[in-house]
Amino acid sequence: MREVLEDLLSAYRSGEPVAMATVVRTWKSAPRPAGAAMLVTGDHEAVGSVSGGCVEGALFDVGVEILADGLPRYEKYGVSDDEAFGVGLTCGGIIEVFVERVDRQSWPELEQIAASIDAQEPLAIATIVRAPEESTDRVGRHLVVRPDRTEGSLGTARLDDTVREDALGLLAAGTTGFLHYGPQGERLGEGLDVFVASFAPPAQMFVFGAIDFSAALVRVGKVLGYRVTVCDARPVFATSKRFPDADEVVVDWPHRWLAKQEIDERTVIAVLTHDPKFDVPALEVALASKAGYVGAMGSRRTHENRLERLREAGVSEEHLARLHSPIGLDLGARTPEETAISIAAEIVQARWGGSGRHLTSTDGPIHPGAPR
Repeated sequence: MREVLEDLLSAYRSGEPVAMATVVRTWKSAPRPAGAAMLVTGDHEAVGSVSGGCVEGALFDVGVEILADGLPRYEKYGVSDDEAFGVGLTCGGIIEVFVERVDRQSWPELEQIAASIDAQEPLAIATIVRAPEESTDRVGRHLVVRPDRTEGSLGTARLDDTVREDALGLLAAGTTGFLHYGPQGERLGEGLDVFVASFAPPAQMFVFGAIDFSAALVRVGKVLGYRVTVCDARPVFATSKRFPDADEVVVDWPHRWLAKQEIDERTVIAVLTHDPKFDVPALEVALASKAGYVGAMGSRRTHENRLERLREAGVSEEHLARLHSPIGLDLGARTPEETAISIAAEIVQARWGGSGRHLTSTDGPIHPGAPR
């Protein structure tokens, strides 16, 4: 929804109903992830994309029908369908799409949702996308889940409570989810499918060391969608002029500043100082945190020396095993920019579990965990 929110909100405020198609599940080489959205306006204009152009034509027709009758649809497109090539999904992927009408009656919370997303306040939207025949009137109901409260209802207090707990878990991880329940919210039941779209603040990237390699990593980090902070204890180097792309530049000792930050599983920490008096204390704090990625720059000799110092400081072998050092994948990088790409590649690999090998030397699904 995020990429079409401005157009969606404009139509909503003008009183014009819109059909919104949202990808809720994907398999194999689907071109867009779950959460991607497309609008069909009352003027029969298409906004956004759910498949990079593959099935937009078919969904446009569905959207026009929904604008007329207001009934939500659950659509599936993929190579297993006889019409796969007809709708253009030739990439080999499968997508499931929920299409609904958006107006003031069906989405009374939209103004508040948009304001929260714009302010980068965390929230999740749970939507019933499929239900048993006797409960089809519940399809399209929404529950807005915030860390401290909920808005709306999916039909029963038990279902609201169950979905709220599961949605909070997805929100903490910054991920979307497709959940299955019994009609009243039984976790071991079936028949009721709920899609949860998370709108979490950008994940944090903390870069320690105000050097040229850091400036390159800041730029790449922004491309990946992180909120990037550069921290260094030397005020002459840690300046906004030297790091114009950073969201924040902090002058402080890295370990002291890091100990005061909120760190979660999405946080990336890159220690590029390769100076023991800075990086060892910072890594002590980082490796004991929940950060999903901790990397440190330096030669192999520097790495061995750093490990020895960390062990002397009492860091456990379990925590040391989390350290990516020397930082980055082996791409043969030389320049700061190339090195930043190497680090970014390792961050992506650590997040999604890729092998780091050439795709031409692998077989099976491109994305780990996808069915063959």
